[in-house]
Amino acid sequence: MKRVLVTGASGQLGLSIQDIRKDFQELEFVFKDRSQLDITSEDQVKDIFDYGNFDYCINCAAYTDVEQAEKTPTIAYKINAEAVKHIAYACKENKVVLIHISTDYVFDGEKGLPYTVDDLPNPINEYGKSKWEGEKHIQEILNQYFIIRTSWLYHKEHGKNFYKTILKKAEKRETIYVTDEQVGSPTDAANLAQFILGLINNEDSTFGITHYTDGEAMTWYDFSKKIIAENDFSSMATVVRDNNYRSFARRPRNSVLNIL
Repeated sequence: MKRVLVTGASGQLGLSIQDIRKDFQELEFVFKDRSQLDITSEDQVKDIFDYGNFDYCINCAAYTDVEQAEKTPTIAYKINAEAVKHIAYACKENKVVLIHISTDYVFDGEKGLPYTVDDLPNPINEYGKSKWEGEKHIQEILNQYFIIRTSWLYHKEHGKNFYKTILKKAEKRETIYVTDEQVGSPTDAANLAQFILGLINNEDSTFGITHYTDGEAMTWYDFSKKIIAENDFSSMATVVRDNNYRSFARRPRNSVLNIL
């Protein structure tokens, strides 16, 4: 039986993994949220790895507030870069395979084609830069790791996310203004959770960087329309294309990931 530590267990991805844990009887999970494990504490990280006897660590913990990261970047780098370094060293010392979740925001969005794992990152905001720093720490420290870049993560039940925000507005019969100036691939955290645990079960999985999304490229406006339609709210809500999207942080215009 493989023993798996999951950090950031109270986030939408951590909760998604908990939802399907019973389908993976050959895996023994230890879930830790921020109150139980502060990954920014090198001592706490070292202690849990030294005594946990883990085979894998799935690092779901991250600072994902893009706007706030631009205003106060220190906390983003502390969690997305420095804490990842602590985890990577602990994995190395204890021969643990690290599965780390990264983002499409490591790219600048100017390519015009889907980004492959071989494309060189060039983040344009502090959130993306902090995540890229975390990736580099892992690659410098470890040989056995998976860095999974994903995009526009949401869950229909867990967490605060775009999907649930649109539904709340629709239920209130609000007019919903959504930008069409960004293109990406929405990704259901439930599907990403299945992919991650599949990597652990697949003995032939190749270490390194991989991309995972649900595969369909669209704008936020398109995604809003899809959410409204699949929940049969078309008669209740009006979605309006908004070309005056206001964001403190610069965001990649087209961050579609190649998942082949």
